[in-house]
Amino acid sequence: MLDLTRFRRDLHAHPETGFDLERTPHLIAERLEHAGLEVTRGVGQSGLVATLRRGPDETAIGFRADMDALPIEEANSFAHRSTVAGKFHGCGHDGHSTMLMGAALRLSADPALKRTVHFVFQPDEENGNGAAAMISDGLFDRFPMSAIYGLHNLPGMKLGHFATQPGPFCAFEDNFEIRIKGKGGHASEPDKGIDPIVVGSAIVTQLQSIVSRTMPASEHAVVSVTEFVTDGARNVLPSNVTLRGDCRGFSAAVSNMIERRMRAIVDGTCVAYGARAQVDYSTSFQPLMNDEWATGVVANAAREVGSVNDGFGRVGFSEDFAEFLSHRPGAFVLMGNGTDGSASMPLHNPEYDFNDKAIEHGVSFWVNLAHQPGP
Repeated sequence: MLDLTRFRRDLHAHPETGFDLERTPHLIAERLEHAGLEVTRGVGQSGLVATLRRGPDETAIGFRADMDALPIEEANSFAHRSTVAGKFHGCGHDGHSTMLMGAALRLSADPALKRTVHFVFQPDEENGNGAAAMISDGLFDRFPMSAIYGLHNLPGMKLGHFATQPGPFCAFEDNFEIRIKGKGGHASEPDKGIDPIVVGSAIVTQLQSIVSRTMPASEHAVVSVTEFVTDGARNVLPSNVTLRGDCRGFSAAVSNMIERRMRAIVDGTCVAYGARAQVDYSTSFQPLMNDEWATGVVANAAREVGSVNDGFGRVGFSEDFAEFLSHRPGAFVLMGNGTDGSASMPLHNPEYDFNDKAIEHGVSFWVNLAHQPGP
């Protein structure tokens, strides 16, 4: 019998990022093929779909786990820490893949299962490109499914506890880059130039008014400037400033409003100071919308494992699973990773680690979900 803890720690020690996944999907595929599942490699470049056929395509469902790690250095010192410099499973995708594989293995030996399940192992979730790549490669045409479900661990939430809600659940993520062109010169003669630092600083301040003075109180949004880069020096006024940042919210209307106000603020501020600017604004992740009926199915499956809050509220992080839900109904659920030690560290923290004690909770959840009544 496969030791899932050992398997998870092996994935943790050998992280792969983005679409550059070779070892991870190979190990998963090898074990699922051995169990008799139909395995299709290379879906969406390096994605993997394993199919357990127990019923007609009309009632088939999809379960998804992400496989990619983060491009950051791990700070842990335990025996299974990352062996790859600058790469680290700091979001628990090693645990997600292990739990879904474990559920597929358990269900393959379950004669009571009467429906087809497609186990979807996704690359490049962190950059928000993997789901679209799998869909473009014919995921839903090649593997028909009436609904698709996803799960993510949540540090700081107790083991055995699950959380979800119908409707908006995870935020969209928009990214912006504002390139300001001024007129550089000597630091002792600012009157002879157009200082883009002053322009950029004014823009940063004004951007904070988008949420506080434009957004209805009933809505939620975040606008964060995360980079302020210049080409100046100690005694040189720069000619160029680049501002970069991140925006979050839960609807397309909020996203459109932020972009519209941002462009107006940049244009107006540059006119006032005599500078020029270009704004690039794009969406990396769309808001994740849980189907109401599917959320109830998820809650029922989770309740058989432990406790569940099916009115948890919205969460501010983004999730590429939203792309799947824009094509098929389904739901996304959070699962407690524990409240102690590295298991309680925030996601993407260099001291985080997926809690091996959560593996059985996740496997049981997926198995229960496969047995839930559905269309």
